[in-house]
Amino acid sequence: MLLSKKRLAHIVFESDDRASKAFDLVLLLLIFGSIIVAILDSVAELHLKYGRIFLVLELAFTLLFTLEYVLRVWLTSKTLKYVISFYGIVDLLAILPVYLSFFIANTHLLSVVRALRLLRVIRILKLGRYLAEAEFLRESLKASAAKIQIFLFMVLTIVLIMGTLMFVVEGPEHGFTSIPVGMYWAIVTLTTVGFGDITPVTALGQLMASLIMLMGYAIIAVPTGIVTSEMARRRKSESLEDLKSCTFCGFDRLDRGDRYCRNCGEKRVNSPD
Repeated sequence: MLLSKKRLAHIVFESDDRASKAFDLVLLLLIFGSIIVAILDSVAELHLKYGRIFLVLELAFTLLFTLEYVLRVWLTSKTLKYVISFYGIVDLLAILPVYLSFFIANTHLLSVVRALRLLRVIRILKLGRYLAEAEFLRESLKASAAKIQIFLFMVLTIVLIMGTLMFVVEGPEHGFTSIPVGMYWAIVTLTTVGFGDITPVTALGQLMASLIMLMGYAIIAVPTGIVTSEMARRRKSESLEDLKSCTFCGFDRLDRGDRYCRNCGEKRVNSPD
């Protein structure tokens, strides 16, 4: 008996019964399989020996994912909303690399972007608490955005100044052929990466390099401190929202479920009972 469109949509988009969970679990297994194939195919020895098998498997996975994508577009009542949504874009990116590989070599390896589709496991396993924590982190980062932007502007200013000074002090003969090259060196040094492809030779240049290295250790910790401070503030604010004050004595450390004040013993106004 053929399934109705409504029932089929429920199986594809939901995960609250045996059929829909089975669909999602099969989908996850296919995603895992396609990622493993892409990874193994990038190994030269395995590609030479099993390249044809990997190609057949990759085409099979892509065909299945294409059918699934078309099915989702057909079943959803809000086609455009799904297509431009996060999962819609990820679903499309999961199949595009293989089709592009017919025109651009090795782009099929980009199909590992399918790993993003594993985020569906959160919905399948009902890991709602992780979604809540992810939302908390996102809100904290959003609230810290302005401070971080100002910080990055200051860092770019330091990079510009130090890069220009190193161009003037060291000059082209020591590898600092332009201000952009000097800025590249400043970024590499400030972030404590230190590739070593360009190094100061003069005493003044080495002194400036030492200063920017020390500055780098202090700068790296700033964004972390900004976000951590915002997270602590938001967590404290959420905790205070769960507390109430006594209308008789003003004691302000009462929980929502308290019927009587812990300080004066009076029954709370609008208590839970």
